[in-house]
Amino acid sequence: MTSQAKELTFEVRPEHTAAHIGSGSVQVLSTPSMILFIERTAQQLLAEQLPEGETSVGTLINVRHLAAAPVGAEIRVRAEIEERDGRRVRFAVEAWYGDRQLGVGQHERFIVNEARFLARLQQNL
Repeated sequence: MTSQAKELTFEVRPEHTAAHIGSGSVQVLSTPSMILFIERTAQQLLAEQLPEGETSVGTLINVRHLAAAPVGAEIRVRAEIEERDGRRVRFAVEAWYGDRQLGVGQHERFIVNEARFLARLQQNL
């Protein structure tokens, strides 16, 4: 593997708020949107290292949402590979708004062959 960590930035938009998603009533970054940003960062890190035809799917997310961030905030998300066991990859993840930590935890992804994965899905419909 090459890079073991990746950091991306995201802007909190109205569609990322708890009020919009329905997970709360206030106009702040929702937990589901923070998780989206975390998964996207880990997925991109892993995608840079996979051969053609391989992708990854999220299989576990365990994060604490520690603080709020308003609409317009720039969020930094970092994912670092902690362990790779065959096709299972575990990441340490964190999200920041300025110098305040918004979230921290772990995320796992599983590497799959995209064509086989989709073919199995079709068989189960």
